[in-house]
Amino acid sequence: MKKFMDQDFILSNEIAKILYHNNASKMPIFDYHCHLPAVEIAEDKEYENITQMWLYHDHYKWRAMRSFGIDEKYITGDASDFEKFYEFANMMPYLIGNPIYHWSHLELKRYFNVEDTLSAKTAKDIWEKCNNAIVKRI
Repeated sequence: MKKFMDQDFILSNEIAKILYHNNASKMPIFDYHCHLPAVEIAEDKEYENITQMWLYHDHYKWRAMRSFGIDEKYITGDASDFEKFYEFANMMPYLIGNPIYHWSHLELKRYFNVEDTLSAKTAKDIWEKCNNAIVKRI
């Protein structure tokens, strides 16, 4: 069985693999569609945890959470950052097939070296791994 999120994730044929690995993977990413407020980028804001980076401003994740029936307290409300992250993690297995599932796991792998799939069961461990990586950068 092929490993989830391996080096050829979503590359379905040899031409795609050659084009990506020999060319596109070496190119910089210019992403003008970002969910962080421009002022936070300009001020080089330092985040305390993954929830602040991932969930505070991402309307796609909010919409998924609302569609799943998660109380607003855990989306934009006064729940703790870990509680918000946990609720998102708890919903994640139900997003298989949704781009949010793939985007989230690609971000976890590429920026935090986390290869586990996010779920209620893995939430605490992934929370700690990501936050340790953030603290090391601050």
